[in-house]
Amino acid sequence: MTFLTIRPAKPIAPSRIGVLLTNLGTPEGTGYGAIRRYLSEFLSDRRIIEASPALWQPILQGPLLALRPRRTGAAYRRIWHTERDESPLRTHTRAQAEALAARMEPDGVAVEWAMRYGTPSIASGIERLLARGCARVLLLPLYPQYSATTTATANDHAFRALMRLRNQPAVRTAPSFPDHPLYIEALARSVRETLAGLPFVPQRIVASFHGLPRDYVTRGDPYPEECERTLAALRRALDMDEETMTLTYQSRFGPARWLEPYTAPLVAGLPARGVTRVAVIMPGFMADCIETLDEIGNEVRKDFIAAGGTDFALVPCLNAAPAAIDLLEGLTRQELAGWLKD
Repeated sequence: MTFLTIRPAKPIAPSRIGVLLTNLGTPEGTGYGAIRRYLSEFLSDRRIIEASPALWQPILQGPLLALRPRRTGAAYRRIWHTERDESPLRTHTRAQAEALAARMEPDGVAVEWAMRYGTPSIASGIERLLARGCARVLLLPLYPQYSATTTATANDHAFRALMRLRNQPAVRTAPSFPDHPLYIEALARSVRETLAGLPFVPQRIVASFHGLPRDYVTRGDPYPEECERTLAALRRALDMDEETMTLTYQSRFGPARWLEPYTAPLVAGLPARGVTRVAVIMPGFMADCIETLDEIGNEVRKDFIAAGGTDFALVPCLNAAPAAIDLLEGLTRQELAGWLKD
């Protein structure tokens, strides 16, 4: 193993604290090659696909990556930020990091951001913090609910990068925050503000979380329990019951059975039950991305309208709204207790 030596820029204060925000990832562009590289990295992660690589890789590198990049690329093109030439997830994650940095800079805390898949990589984020003189680093995955497929793999990747360092910083990892008061307050505010601005009154609010294979849960992944904690707290904050705000799971992949109920068929079936006005919130995502803007905002909306729905609205993710930065600052200060000066 080759060990890396990263020297801080000079002059710089000793023992600075660093925070690394980590999110899922994004391709560099919408073309076939960029999408293929991104999907190959993402779907090669053993935390994502637990099947034996000897069985999975021939399928992935063969028919799947020959066909899927065109479909995925078309979806990214529908939501791409053309003025920045980047995905919304990159735009929002950068904005979150910059806003948090402005809050934490007076305390001498450096903030960087990184992606688990694609760029900027988690390893490069750690390198940037070390180059800024950070001897203590907080890893803060931007996943409200814990899953081995999200929080754990982000931390895994950070630890692999740390294994290559001769002089490691002290490291903390922030836990998930499914019902943190600041998170629930931010979600509730977003729902109220969105509903107040709609020209219709939704008959049902669908809370759509990212899906997960049931087998992963059977093996011990606590993800659905944390999703239920989020929704229970949000219902209380908004004084809503289970009939008014329904939990669903989106983004199925492959033939395995995933967490249910599935978002797409449930929403498409609502008009037949007399529910023609719907709003959808996605509390498992801190920032709008392809899963929120295209999968729900385009595909699920289209099926709902085709089935007889009349009104469909998205509650935007928190993105870089002030309430989101309040949450990130609160989490950061909470996890830096003992490191930050009182």
